[in-house]
Amino acid sequence: MKKIKCVLAGLLLVTSFSSLASDGKLLATPGVSQIEGSGGGGIVPWAQLAGYASEDEFSVNGFCSRADVTDYTLDVCGAQLNLFNRLELSYAQQQFDVPALDTEIEQSVTGAKIRLYGDIVYSDWPQLSLGIQHKSLDDGAVATLVGAQDTSGTDYYLAASKLHLGAIAGYNWFWNVTTRYSEANQLGLLGYGGSNSSAKVLFEGSTALFFSREIAVGVEYRQKNNNLNLGEQDWKDLFIAWMPNKHISVTAAYLDLGSIAGADDQTGWYLSVTGYW
Repeated sequence: MKKIKCVLAGLLLVTSFSSLASDGKLLATPGVSQIEGSGGGGIVPWAQLAGYASEDEFSVNGFCSRADVTDYTLDVCGAQLNLFNRLELSYAQQQFDVPALDTEIEQSVTGAKIRLYGDIVYSDWPQLSLGIQHKSLDDGAVATLVGAQDTSGTDYYLAASKLHLGAIAGYNWFWNVTTRYSEANQLGLLGYGGSNSSAKVLFEGSTALFFSREIAVGVEYRQKNNNLNLGEQDWKDLFIAWMPNKHISVTAAYLDLGSIAGADDQTGWYLSVTGYW
């Protein structure tokens, strides 16, 4: 909890530097903030980089998110730096509340993403980006208890994104496909690897329809490992994102996370706010 408070204090400090503001991209094109800190949707990182920095700008972004499902809650705060629309650096602190064990699991996620090709609007082919997320548990006791092999690990992903203007009944249509190489159990909150362990290439996808310049409605899907034989299932969500200007975005979603640590039917809600400077 102390680390989350430190992140929030840092975000308040960042807001005082208004000279960092950048607005070189079209409204809503950076996406929002993903729960591991990367720019993207709520549960899937996208190819576009966080923030509105163009090729001669940089931007700093901060976010906080909360997911509340049947038996668990997850709070995340973090920050992102976009350097000249080429490199994204990110950091997130996750706090996973497990009431049944009267404990909290904290994990830090440090990420980087580099744009390899294209632009989601202006290039003929999709924008393509390569990303990395290194995750480390502050206390690996629970992960070890359930059979995880490690308490830290690194995910690698390749994402492709494209926005088609006026593609469906005159509305803008967005899609993203991500492939991830990972051994993480429940994002790494339950450690890495296990009795059924094997690093796998996992599929993730998102699609959304913009009903106006400011409002998008879409769905996401994220394939998951089942290294611990606890019935870990794929994640899904239905989201609405509101981006009234280039300084803030708000995302709300209905979550279906399947089984978590043997507890079935983990459904609930998600809310995230991102500020752009």
